[in-house]
Amino acid sequence: MQAAQLLKNMGLRYIIFRVFYGAQRNMGVLKRNFPQNCEKKVFISLENWKLTTPIFFPTLKSMTRNLYDFQPDHSEAERIIAGEIFMFNSFHVNLGNNYDWITNPGNQYKYDKNLHWSDVEDFGSESGDIKYVWEKSRFSWIYEIIRSDKGLGTDRSEFIFSEIMSWIEQNPINSGPNYKCSQEISIRVLNWVFCLNFYRHSKSLTEERFQKIMNVIYWQMRHVHANIMFSRIAVRNNHAITETLMLYLSGVFFPFFPEAQKWKREGMKWFEQEIEYQIYPDGTFLQFSMNYHRVVIQLLTWAFVIAEKTGDSFQEVVYERAYKSLKFLFDCQDLKSGNLPNYGANDGALFFKLNSGDYRDYRPQLNALHFILTGASLYGQGPFEEDLFWYQTRNIKTFPALAHKYGWRCYPDGGYYILREQETLTFIRCGNHKDRPSQADNLHLDLFHKGVNIMRDSGTYQYNAQPEDVKYFFGSAGHNTVMLDEYDQMKKGRRFIWYYWSQAGQVIVEEDDLTYSFSGSISAFRFLRPGIRHFRTVVKQKSKPEWIVHDRVKNKPDSVMMRQMWHPADASLIKITSLTDIKVERRSSAGWYSSKYGNKEATEDITLEVSCSEISTMLTAT
Repeated sequence: MQAAQLLKNMGLRYIIFRVFYGAQRNMGVLKRNFPQNCEKKVFISLENWKLTTPIFFPTLKSMTRNLYDFQPDHSEAERIIAGEIFMFNSFHVNLGNNYDWITNPGNQYKYDKNLHWSDVEDFGSESGDIKYVWEKSRFSWIYEIIRSDKGLGTDRSEFIFSEIMSWIEQNPINSGPNYKCSQEISIRVLNWVFCLNFYRHSKSLTEERFQKIMNVIYWQMRHVHANIMFSRIAVRNNHAITETLMLYLSGVFFPFFPEAQKWKREGMKWFEQEIEYQIYPDGTFLQFSMNYHRVVIQLLTWAFVIAEKTGDSFQEVVYERAYKSLKFLFDCQDLKSGNLPNYGANDGALFFKLNSGDYRDYRPQLNALHFILTGASLYGQGPFEEDLFWYQTRNIKTFPALAHKYGWRCYPDGGYYILREQETLTFIRCGNHKDRPSQADNLHLDLFHKGVNIMRDSGTYQYNAQPEDVKYFFGSAGHNTVMLDEYDQMKKGRRFIWYYWSQAGQVIVEEDDLTYSFSGSISAFRFLRPGIRHFRTVVKQKSKPEWIVHDRVKNKPDSVMMRQMWHPADASLIKITSLTDIKVERRSSAGWYSSKYGNKEATEDITLEVSCSEISTMLTAT
């Protein structure tokens, strides 16, 4: 039955590719296609590179303003140089000044740096979460030092280039955990490119170092190109967008590589295809994740900036989907904090942090792309404009500037319904899944009041966590929706697999003189009994922070209890009142909240449980 579900959900192409790819790994084909002992290549001298390669971003010496007037946190740069890293934009870890790049700081497991990448276990019980190893190897931390150097007029490139040399020494080509994921390779190369551009005139960038960096970049890009179909078929999410974009950009940044023009041509074509497929026509994104959607926003910004400076352009659908993505995320945004609901998988990714804003504040990234597409700032003047300084671009399209509007905003392709009033934001998910869901969270309700996320999503925590954490954060228990006993809406499989995907029925949003209302349903819990449907109605009193939520489950087995799950940010901020006539058991229990990846804090969950099939509840902000 599960095999049939997997075939139905993922398709025959996916199944055939995974079987074929597994056979290649088992037969040693991947080891032959991705050799470890690679010939050292020399393509261009450092001096010729400086003379012939365009300057895509500001350098340490260039000043396109009279004054770089933003205020980086210089102490963060000092902490990095002292051996600390801000893991997942969430918490600091002291790795010391001699970190080996292959030890998991979460559990001290040390990977074998000489093991071929295809033999590396990325989600093993002993090795733990491989993302803890990948984090520093992304080199996203270089932006703290670069921004600080720009502000102070200092040059601490010796530290960064020494770290790159250390990484090259400790990570033989196509070996160890840091060659396991082509997206990680692509992120690393993009960040190295930014660093090379900024410090291109620094004395610490020597001929020897430059040649080593170019050689390793070349073999990393060979790896990405040779493995691109894994991301485009087996994964097909922001990984594929990152990697196809990097292939296009490799032809721009490294025209002296023998395959550069082929990579550029194929990368652009594949990137356009991925954007058109992954961003739905209404601007929503197939990963059903706010943070991963922001990842795509940043990648689109890089794509447009570099293409404009080189005279390239993408198919018009790419710009249209980018603009619609902006509109969707902007409609989901709380005006006061700049935050969006903590909805969907959130792994702490923020590849290019070019400002001092908080990780959960989306304004800098949305503003940069908005200016490129409209020529206008999305939020007026403020520190969130710093990204524009670094991208140094003009607006390339003339889409209308966005502005917040009150009332309903509906995105049926992705299944999102957002209601904005002056002091409240109501966010409801009721969507179909033609693409793989990551969390069992359909009909989740998120509420903001006066800039505070008073009823929230519990977050993600970790991908390779303990079973009880995976069930809580990825399952229905961590969301403001309905469960039947301990059962999730869908049946959990291995890793990122769900069976019996939930699907939405008709949705109706309405408005009258006194209220706004939402009515929608999903097909769910089908592994318990065919034909189970969850109906949810939300009625919002106009200009009052009050919501009435009515849930009904059709065809529920009599033997299971119906549970309405609530996750308030603070019990003092919202009152939860049952309106159901029959007996309702109200329970407070220990829960968890993960605002950022790898971090969780204890919270109080509220569960309302009934033996029947209906329950009504009033939520009132206090």
